[in-house]
Amino acid sequence: MNVCLIGDSLTSLVLAKILANKKIKVFLYHEKKIFSQSNHRTIGISKTNFDYLNNEVVKIKKNIYWDVNKIEIYSSKYEKDKILDFKKKEDKLFSIFKNKDIYELINNNLKKNKFLKKILIKNNKSYKFILSNFDLIINCENNNLISKKIFYKKITKDYMSHAYTTIITHQNFLNDKAVQIFTSKGPIAFLPISNNKTSIVFSKINENYNWNDSELKEFIFKNNKDYNIKKFEKFEKFKLKFSTIRNYYDGNVMQFGDSLHKVHPLAGQGFNMTLRDLKKLSKIIQNKIDLGLNLDHSIYEEFQKETKHYNSVFSFGIDFIYEFFKFDNKYKNNFSNKILKLVGKNKIFNQLFSRYANKGLSL
Repeated sequence: MNVCLIGDSLTSLVLAKILANKKIKVFLYHEKKIFSQSNHRTIGISKTNFDYLNNEVVKIKKNIYWDVNKIEIYSSKYEKDKILDFKKKEDKLFSIFKNKDIYELINNNLKKNKFLKKILIKNNKSYKFILSNFDLIINCENNNLISKKIFYKKITKDYMSHAYTTIITHQNFLNDKAVQIFTSKGPIAFLPISNNKTSIVFSKINENYNWNDSELKEFIFKNNKDYNIKKFEKFEKFKLKFSTIRNYYDGNVMQFGDSLHKVHPLAGQGFNMTLRDLKKLSKIIQNKIDLGLNLDHSIYEEFQKETKHYNSVFSFGIDFIYEFFKFDNKYKNNFSNKILKLVGKNKIFNQLFSRYANKGLSL
């Protein structure tokens, strides 16, 4: 059985490794990269997803991730008043990776894999060849010819802004706490990646004006609670958009990853949603193999049936959280602060929140 994947992203590499582990021949077509993997972008992977990657996909090297045991959430409207606090003494809440490190780990692991062949897409004729020569095609790219021509029916939202990322070097200390602050300019997250380095993600609320490095540094200093900052690495930015696709597949072609659901980065759930999708798709494929059935596009129908409603609720839930704090920051009342504090002290809510962030909405 031959499967075609399109894209050279982290998502397509993980999917390729999952299929190769099942001894399925994978042809991975990809366009030439215009930009290399970012040095400063980071991703948080929940404990459940981390365990799945480590046990079922590829052994993760200790030196490429950093564990986080606490999450604190603040609103600048209430100055230094903590509104939510989550801890897990006995285990980690999630692990932080540099995008390029986990990409390179899986890419290097696949280089000598006999079940994978990478092929460069040179022009649009390559897409015509793919569509006419493969029974199963999974497109992991959001902006190529297939996405534009076949999967253009989406629910989309442009946040009309960018997220800015950098890494700071600071004093050495036990750096196991992630902090998120909702400010009048947008949410800013401090995500530890070592005892003396922390990744920063600032998602600016819709303003046409792009901040320069000096303005960004001043803003970070203003909202910094824990760090004696010694150095800033280069700032990078990316466009903020929300999208969810109406139909996951069309015939023998299915969209996957960000092509299915693209969410605001404030909750760090984008790639975690994709990993939960990967686990579900892998299970569906394995069930077919165990029953001796052919792999055909019926797996797409089953996958959509089992995941689409959960993904939709989860995606819109993240958008609601963003809009709630954006709206709340406009008004000088403490009503929402009292509600959030009351909820944050509730043990049942804390357990539900941790489960939601770790495992999503799937039952």
